[in-house]
Amino acid sequence: MFTRRRFFVLLPAFAVSTYDAAAQFPFRRKKPAPLPPPVFVYFGTDTAKGPSKGIYQSRFDSRTGQLTPPVLAATTARPSFLALSPPRNGPRFLYAVNAVNDPSATVTTFALDPKTGALSQIGQVPSGGAGPCYISVDAMGKSAFVANYVGSTIASYSILPDGSLSQPVDQIDFKDHKRFGSPGPNSTRQNASHPHSVTISPDNRFLLVNDLGTDHISVFVIHHDTGHIITEPHLFTNDRPGSGPRHVVFHPNGRWVYGINEMESTIDHYLWTATRFSQSPQGLLVNTNTPIKTIAQNFPADKNTASEVAVSPDGKFLYASNRGEDSLVVFSISPKDGALTLIQRIASGGKVPRHFTLDPTAQWLLCGNQDSATVTVFRRDATTGKLTGPIQTVSLDSPLYTLFA
Repeated sequence: MFTRRRFFVLLPAFAVSTYDAAAQFPFRRKKPAPLPPPVFVYFGTDTAKGPSKGIYQSRFDSRTGQLTPPVLAATTARPSFLALSPPRNGPRFLYAVNAVNDPSATVTTFALDPKTGALSQIGQVPSGGAGPCYISVDAMGKSAFVANYVGSTIASYSILPDGSLSQPVDQIDFKDHKRFGSPGPNSTRQNASHPHSVTISPDNRFLLVNDLGTDHISVFVIHHDTGHIITEPHLFTNDRPGSGPRHVVFHPNGRWVYGINEMESTIDHYLWTATRFSQSPQGLLVNTNTPIKTIAQNFPADKNTASEVAVSPDGKFLYASNRGEDSLVVFSISPKDGALTLIQRIASGGKVPRHFTLDPTAQWLLCGNQDSATVTVFRRDATTGKLTGPIQTVSLDSPLYTLFA
């Protein structure tokens, strides 16, 4: 009979046997998740200057932050901006604008080999104007949009079943000043309309077009299944003529938009709202009127042009680059209202940092320095947002754009 007294007599022996068993069969800890393997990085370069021939490829190790020496992946004319088809089952495709200042400029499609990263050209179509400078692909991989800086146009495309682009579906001429506003006061830089970016909203319904020439941001409704641009634009401005809107980036919360102004070297903070369940959907930008300089107070504004802007995946930090001051700047983002506060200014490690990007782990930032023919790698602290480096400098002639795949 098992009594209470017997239980307490046997308890020490049970404890010892349990300890011995634990010693013989220790708790098995879960193996740590494997670190991501090296990924492919593609660089668009300026083939009009120096020896560059097109798109170059490296491998990047996110464990160490090290790039392999870039090698030529595809010969193509002046690939100044690149975009990827969205991840999905099946092959992936890379799209490159060929930024030549000629009305016969093109957009080229490449199939991407998932094992080697090799690029194979499968199509080329007109960009719809001279000097294409930006391409975006919708989240479903069904349509694409291109901004033509010199030609003052934007064009849209349907993505065909084989991944290549159709002929332009729509082409919109921004020289129509009644629709898109008059050129700004800088007669040299703003002699005409200059669409500089075509950014698709997070819900895949709207297209935001930054026009450096007229100081406006146009918002269109798009039909991503077909590539059609289906409404008249709504125009928004920061009311500072001569600022030169270049690029915008959406915050991960989808409510805040940050626009970088090339000529003024400033960043604007907008509030974004979009109507739902409406026969006539509208996307609206409200300027918070809180511009912030990207350059130091004592740096001459006419010696700098701001270039790229990005927000960290956690939404806590914003990054921007300056050509002239040759710097990267880091701002904290207030979780309450999205306001920016400068927390770091660091040299880019080269001359003319035209474009930079965060790697997929957001532990590293890669910066292409166009005029010093280098790509610099910076370590990023996820807690503070600050950058350290460069920890590596890689030689590459005239880097214009960096893309992880």
